[in-house]
Amino acid sequence: MELIPRLTRATDVFCQVSMTAPIKLLSLDFDGTLVSRVSEPVLDAQCMELIRELQDAGTMWAINTGRSVDLLESGLTDFSFPIRPDFILTTERDVFRPGQNGDKWEAFGGWNERCAQDHTELFSSAQSVLAEVIDFVTQKTKARLIYDSGRLEGLVAENDEEMERITEFIEQAGARHPKLDYQRNTVYLRFCHADYHKGAALAELARLIEVPRENIFASGDHHNDISMLDGKVAAMPSCPANAIDEVKAAVRAAGGYVARKQHGAGVYEALLHFLNGNASKRLVM
Repeated sequence: MELIPRLTRATDVFCQVSMTAPIKLLSLDFDGTLVSRVSEPVLDAQCMELIRELQDAGTMWAINTGRSVDLLESGLTDFSFPIRPDFILTTERDVFRPGQNGDKWEAFGGWNERCAQDHTELFSSAQSVLAEVIDFVTQKTKARLIYDSGRLEGLVAENDEEMERITEFIEQAGARHPKLDYQRNTVYLRFCHADYHKGAALAELARLIEVPRENIFASGDHHNDISMLDGKVAAMPSCPANAIDEVKAAVRAAGGYVARKQHGAGVYEALLHFLNGNASKRLVM
């Protein structure tokens, strides 16, 4: 049922929103949130247009993803993104801004260097724990271990059930080393330092560009997004309808918005909620 005539363009909504809208920084997950890999369209046109309008009004947009810089650039090209982000937060930890030539990304501040050093020290000190994980995975599961330059980077499980068994073992074995953590998205897992995650990277970006928590909007769909959706870094957390239950629970607990629509359409709906109060209720139900 349509409560009012359908809004056909993002600008039809944005013209109702003050140019001094409270959102100064967007932190948006890529796969499963902005991008739908399971349905068409891959990108929601209204969401993209509204982000463009917000950028024109001075809002900064960061893609906060588990992808590397190269994989994210490939995604932006493959999915024909009509606009470019102002910043990218990659591999759930690093912070980048556009380089001086405009088409390359460069580290923003000293965060990435500190992050790399802390991870080097972590993997050196946690070798015995990681050896136990390797033994468990190779002997008790069918998961595939992933290495980078000879160092264990993560793993890929066969299914969610197997991933649950693996993460339970990691948490038990890792109790001896509290700084050893992991980031999980579906059947993919990356080992990491407990102090570095999407939420921490977003907090560092916000510090660098001097945007307070109250003016940050975040949206994501999976386990590795919870650190930016628990209300500690972004006062306006949200998730699309396709988000896993754990994400929805975290967003609700933080006083955020769980959309009725999936992927980019859900991000658009959540943006309307925070920009225009109850404007999201005008959407077709």
